[in-house]
Amino acid sequence: MTQPHSSASDEIELIIGNSNSNFSGVTSTMLQVMSYQQSLLNLRIMGKHFVPDSTLVISFWQTVKLCRKPLKSGKWRIFHARRVDEMIQGVILKYLFGAKIKLVFSSAAQRKRSASTKWLTDKMDAVIAISQRSAKCLHTPPDLISPHGIQIEKYCPAPNKQAAWQALGFGGQYGIGILGRVRKQKGVHLFIEACIQVLPKYPEFNAVVVGAISTSNQEFVDDLKAKIEQAGLTERIHFTGELDFAQIPPIFSALSLVSALSDNEGFGLTALEAMSCEAPVLATQAGAWEEIIRQGQDGYVVPVNDQSAITSKMDLMLSDIDQLQKMGKAAKQRVEAHYQVEDEAKRLVNFFRTLQ
Repeated sequence: MTQPHSSASDEIELIIGNSNSNFSGVTSTMLQVMSYQQSLLNLRIMGKHFVPDSTLVISFWQTVKLCRKPLKSGKWRIFHARRVDEMIQGVILKYLFGAKIKLVFSSAAQRKRSASTKWLTDKMDAVIAISQRSAKCLHTPPDLISPHGIQIEKYCPAPNKQAAWQALGFGGQYGIGILGRVRKQKGVHLFIEACIQVLPKYPEFNAVVVGAISTSNQEFVDDLKAKIEQAGLTERIHFTGELDFAQIPPIFSALSLVSALSDNEGFGLTALEAMSCEAPVLATQAGAWEEIIRQGQDGYVVPVNDQSAITSKMDLMLSDIDQLQKMGKAAKQRVEAHYQVEDEAKRLVNFFRTLQ
């Protein structure tokens, strides 16, 4: 991790909300961005959840005490919220305890907000949308649109995808997959049905479903496995169950196609992680995927829950391995040019500077 920016504790410029005790995509994004931001300015994280360096943690009451006075420069500190309850914390800090802070909220939601959330949003000094789609769901235009990035050094293509896939032990010459929690909302059933229809035409490809299976979704998975067995594809479509995080990047690096078929997403880092590993993506019109994936260049985007379109595009993509690999290389170049987490961190810090 990048070393913290060196300055006195009373010159802390950024306080980051961290209210959720459950690890989530928001938590992951915050930690990744923070690891680069801390080399650019002095920061603290309000809440200890999952923070690897305890010296960066600050409590609510420590924040109250710290922020009663502005910075020595006379500028106000930034409080960055990514969740509704963090907006509430920020409003309490500023308007109840008189903290000298500028409130910034990053919005990922792709739905219309409740009246209470709109009220909180109006109390912010600035609002950031993480995609064009999430921007359209705000009741007033955002001050900045700043898409997420990923750590591309963690998501790299295998030097030889064919050899890397075969080393994983799932059979076949090449692999396709879907990654994430195994449930209907993630479109796993759509992926399985497409595989059942398409894989018999392409014996060189096998498939993998990577992700945790909760007790409530076990019947859903059992039904899918029964369909796979009936189709005679049990040896070609594999469920891994939950894996350690360290095992995920090597799987991405070995895959030749990744599906992301959710009903809805906040942003959807899966597509970027796949593309960074030279795996073109077959995705639905959820999250920011329509903005990320160039149709026919990095993959394809199809309507949500459109089984026919998913099956058709998977068939098309697997029909030409050379074209599939070409798309993968284009996808990696796109991530390198537009979706690196270092760029996201710098963009946010530069924006915060304009508010102080």
